[in-house]
Amino acid sequence: MSAPSPSTRSASTTSTSSAPVMRAQGGGHFVNVASVGAYEVSPTAAVYCATKFAVRAVSEGLRQESDGSVRVTLVSPGVTESELAEGISDPAAREAMRACRAVALPASAIAGAIAYAVAQPAGADVNEIVVRPAASAQ
Repeated sequence: MSAPSPSTRSASTTSTSSAPVMRAQGGGHFVNVASVGAYEVSPTAAVYCATKFAVRAVSEGLRQESDGSVRVTLVSPGVTESELAEGISDPAAREAMRACRAVALPASAIAGAIAYAVAQPAGADVNEIVVRPAASAQ
C-alpha cells in the first residue's frame, strides 16, 4: 500500500499535534478542506476520492474526540477555479477539464464558507459545508 496523500497526511498530522495544544489553551478550531469527492466516487477518480474521504473521516473522528472546546469544520468545494487543466498532458482530458471548469467557483466563495464557519459563536460548531457552483450538476 502506498503512503497517505499529502492532504490526508496533513489533516492527520496537524490534528494529532495541534489538538492537545488547543485543548490546553481552552479551545481552537480546525478547518479541513476536502472536496465533493469525499461524498461520491466518479469514474477515473477513485484514488482522489478516497483521499478526500479520508480527510472527511479524520475530521469527523477529531470532532467526536473533542470535548467541545475544539471545533472542527470540513469544507468540501465543488469545481473551483485553478490552473489544474493546464498541467494535463492528454489534449482530450485537458479540454474536458476546461469544459468542467466553465462553471467553476472563485476561490473567494470557498474563503467565504470558511469565514462563515469560524465566525460562529463558541457554542456553535459548523461541521460540514459543501459548496458547489449553482450551475454544476456535480
